[in-house]
Amino acid sequence: MPAVGRSLLYLIVAGIAWGTAGAAASLMFRVSDMGPLALSFWRCVGGLVLLLGALALRPGRTAACDRPEVAEPRRRRLTRILGTGIGLTFFQSAYFAAVEATGLAVGTVVTLGAGPVLIALGARLAMGERLGRGGVAAVAGALAGLVVLVLGGVVNGGSGEVRPLGVALAVLSAAGYAAITLLTRWLGRDGGGSDALSTTTWAFAIGAVGLLPMAAVEGLFPHTEQPVQVLGLLVFVAAVPTALAYALYFAGAAVVRAATVSVIMLLEPVSAAVIAVGVLGEELTAATVGGTLLLLTAVTGLALAEARAATARRREAVA
Repeated sequence: MPAVGRSLLYLIVAGIAWGTAGAAASLMFRVSDMGPLALSFWRCVGGLVLLLGALALRPGRTAACDRPEVAEPRRRRLTRILGTGIGLTFFQSAYFAAVEATGLAVGTVVTLGAGPVLIALGARLAMGERLGRGGVAAVAGALAGLVVLVLGGVVNGGSGEVRPLGVALAVLSAAGYAAITLLTRWLGRDGGGSDALSTTTWAFAIGAVGLLPMAAVEGLFPHTEQPVQVLGLLVFVAAVPTALAYALYFAGAAVVRAATVSVIMLLEPVSAAVIAVGVLGEELTAATVGGTLLLLTAVTGLALAEARAATARRREAVA
């Protein structure tokens, strides 16, 4: 299979795998009293162990970016690792809390829909990147989608799947995701190598250390009448939507254009919504469907706007 085709397949599998993380969390909350912080801690620990194994076994264990002639400066690498670790901790902890509060479908859609919008706004404010007409329209559409979701939950008197607290937690999760992306973009403006898989492994280590005290207060070991199922879910979360998904994502994203990656990653909220309805029995109201469509359309618009802007920059550089 050609490199691009194989990379696209990697990204598709990664997007679908990420969409299963919230489903596993939702099942965990149903069969035990484990909280989102404890689940996030165990995900970091399990992912760390598996990613360390992947680093040890991958061909050419010394990555190009780790060689002295292209090595990333130590201070910048430390900033990248700490920033990614803190952002990842907020991202996944708030996401699991959102799933617990408002359900898998809404929690995932809001998190993945708000993320690109916050990235676009952050890049405009912090780095002076222009949104353009397409970007402005996409941001407006995403905000409209969030309003529809929240108002739909309020109209239902909080009895539906959309709950304002869950939406707020999902937006907080999106902010963590956006912070990681913006930090990576900011550090990469002046070049320099970085090993994404190694950085993520360190980030999980930082997340595990930072979450340990809070997870211990919440309860590291859940009370459950189905310990085998709980253990199986923990192993699944660490292996499939963490170690496998991140490894495939980095392999695919290194070859495929960023705009294409953004669109393919929409498979995550779509797969989560399918699992939520088909497996977990969640109900989608008209407001949920409408808000979801607005958000996903907005993210697609942002990706297309980014692709047009990148093409324009390349033409200017050639000219």
